[in-house]
Amino acid sequence: MTSAQTLRQPLLISLIAAAALAACGGGDNNTNNTTPAPAPIPEVPAPAPEPEKTPTSLTLEKIGSYQSGIFLQSAAEITAFDPVTKRGFVVNAQKGALDVLDMSNPAAPRMLASLDATKLSLGAGASINSVAVHGGLVAAAVQASVKTDKGMVVIYDADKLGVIAEVPVGALPDMLTFTPDGKTILVANEGEPSDDYQIDPEGSISVIDVSTPAKPVARTADFKAFNSQKAQLLAKGVRIFGPTADGLGTAAVANDLEPEYIAVAPDGKTAWVTLQENNALAIVDIASATVTDVVALGFKDHGAAGNELDFADSDGKSPVINITQAANVFGMYQPDSIAAYKAADGATYLVTANEGDARAWGEGTKSYFGTAADKTAGTPATAGDMSKGFVEEWRIKHLVHKDGFLRRAGDDLPAHLAQLASGAYLNASNFAWCGAVGTDPKTCRDDDKLGRLKVTWTMGYQTDSSGNPVKDGKGHLTYDRLYAYGGRSISIWDARGKQVWDSGAAIEKFIASPECKLGARRDIACATYFNTGHDETARLDARSSAKGPEPEGLTVGQIGSKTFVFVGLERMGGILVFDITDPKAPKQIDYLNTRENWTASFDSKSALAGTALSDVGDLGPEGLHFISAAKSPNGKPLLMVSNEVSGTTAIYQLNLQY
Repeated sequence: MTSAQTLRQPLLISLIAAAALAACGGGDNNTNNTTPAPAPIPEVPAPAPEPEKTPTSLTLEKIGSYQSGIFLQSAAEITAFDPVTKRGFVVNAQKGALDVLDMSNPAAPRMLASLDATKLSLGAGASINSVAVHGGLVAAAVQASVKTDKGMVVIYDADKLGVIAEVPVGALPDMLTFTPDGKTILVANEGEPSDDYQIDPEGSISVIDVSTPAKPVARTADFKAFNSQKAQLLAKGVRIFGPTADGLGTAAVANDLEPEYIAVAPDGKTAWVTLQENNALAIVDIASATVTDVVALGFKDHGAAGNELDFADSDGKSPVINITQAANVFGMYQPDSIAAYKAADGATYLVTANEGDARAWGEGTKSYFGTAADKTAGTPATAGDMSKGFVEEWRIKHLVHKDGFLRRAGDDLPAHLAQLASGAYLNASNFAWCGAVGTDPKTCRDDDKLGRLKVTWTMGYQTDSSGNPVKDGKGHLTYDRLYAYGGRSISIWDARGKQVWDSGAAIEKFIASPECKLGARRDIACATYFNTGHDETARLDARSSAKGPEPEGLTVGQIGSKTFVFVGLERMGGILVFDITDPKAPKQIDYLNTRENWTASFDSKSALAGTALSDVGDLGPEGLHFISAAKSPNGKPLLMVSNEVSGTTAIYQLNLQY
């Protein structure tokens, strides 16, 4: 090795060592060294959540309940749920408040707080009618102490329960809902008249922008533009029949239409609003806050096969189930609740609970019904005062009695009917099937025939080309058709309000069948209490001459690729479940009725007699709310149901079958 090579070798070793030390971040002075940035680690996207499995069917199981302890006073009406705080919100009309429930354990919900409407700016007498929850906001519809005055919407924080904002809206805000993005609240301002019908506010829909919750901005979608279209709406079948204050005419369209319930399209662009008393549907463009159309829903022909009904609550000495056709008797669908969903074909459909509802104002005012004849004093019967109310509902046996209307003066004769005519007949050619001959209704008036069926006297009689009633020399009308309240069914409609499907007589037929069972254990025959009432001792056939089982509330739930609707039967009680994935061919898949005591003696004027309230179970389902498994406190899909008669909030688990 040369001397030069000897010198280079230690130098080379030193250089190698220094390089190695630098690569390890070493050295005498780290501040003078630059550490190379590590190579970037490629981001791995989070795995997509597994799609929810699609069940083949499901059954309801009651797992919990909250009892207000208040019976027959609407202490549990409408429900909503906040998944973040795991809180349920229940409208308690008896207190005029919003009850807040801890539902972290849905098997044992407990009261956390009660939000008192009288502490809001509307003051004493204010009460809450409806509630909806979205994104940490709780919206409640609040009516004024005088229901014909303007109401408001209050927005609460779901966590702290403080008031974020108050928004003035129309008269009697009866229902509200959020759009899917949570940026807009829609409110159905029903605008019901005063009890004497001297004040009749306009119905409307409030459209409230809550993108900045503390500074909400409200607009109004009203019906003023339809005032000039009254004749066209009547010709289409929209019911516009409320009286003017003097009773001699009918109200303007904007005053007569009464928004009841709202459904919103999945894309948040369109809303559909049931106009229950008017048997119609309003279509609203949300962006412009404009009612674009009012659609008549038509009538259900109870003379057609598949549309039968039990219309008699007194079949001889004892009531019996008799579901039969009734020619020239028609049901007004008059839906209460409505929901929208998107089907597999990409179209939006509407599902309604066809409860039915009559206008009956001033029922407690004697002067509205006139004065009976006094044979001793020699004074004749006189009609009532039309400025004291408006009642459209009457039993057929009174409508077509041979002695005319005044025989009921001082009892239940509507003053407006007495002003319209002196009596009425059935068209014998249309009602020969129940015994009518000539001008004599004969056995059609019998209690086991049509006699006790409640119908509206405002339509169905013969009119001339101008729409005026045709009367004979005695001042009597002739009824070609009779119109009863509600469809006793659920229906599916397309986005333009055209009926796609109706359950027909299926609900009544199911309740009458041996397959139908009552109670949480499903061990009581439904037929034993067919068409019973919800605020009285259970009695077979009690509601047959009125509106039958009365499907009122509903909610829709999506599980996997299937859509289910849950329907509350207000009178009979219980929850029906339909698979409505195919809007043209829905299937009923379950029914659970958790009224437990069917023999307790009570009526609408008294509390239970000798029976513990907790033993009765759930009566009068009003509001239903679906909770998906993803938002559920126990990871299972749930259904909240508020029961207005029993004052209970029931929690049902949906047990899925695959």
